[in-house]
Amino acid sequence: MQTKTPIDVEKTLMEHPAILEAAAVQGYTDEGLQKVKVIVVLRTGYVPSPELIEELKNHVKDRTASFKKPERIEFVKELPKTSTGKIQRYKLRETEEQQLMNIRDRQIQAQSV
Repeated sequence: MQTKTPIDVEKTLMEHPAILEAAAVQGYTDEGLQKVKVIVVLRTGYVPSPELIEELKNHVKDRTASFKKPERIEFVKELPKTSTGKIQRYKLRETEEQQLMNIRDRQIQAQSV
């Protein structure tokens, strides 16, 4: 069985000329399903767009197994870091977990109506 590790996805995305930094975390769909999400910082001169998202997804798919393609990509100005410059992935995971709780709350509210 092949696995999709965040490091595989990050390393592959870092090869793309638009990417300055990337961090892959466990994200969630609007239905609460687990999917890989990548948060990226773009290099100067690149602008976030739906076309760039597809280009980045295809970049990963074309260079690795197709199942490693990230489901979601989010653009940010900077990633949270420690004073020594290490990415604080736990903060990214906390944000995703909070989004999952919001999704579940909406599902519960919809069922009770």
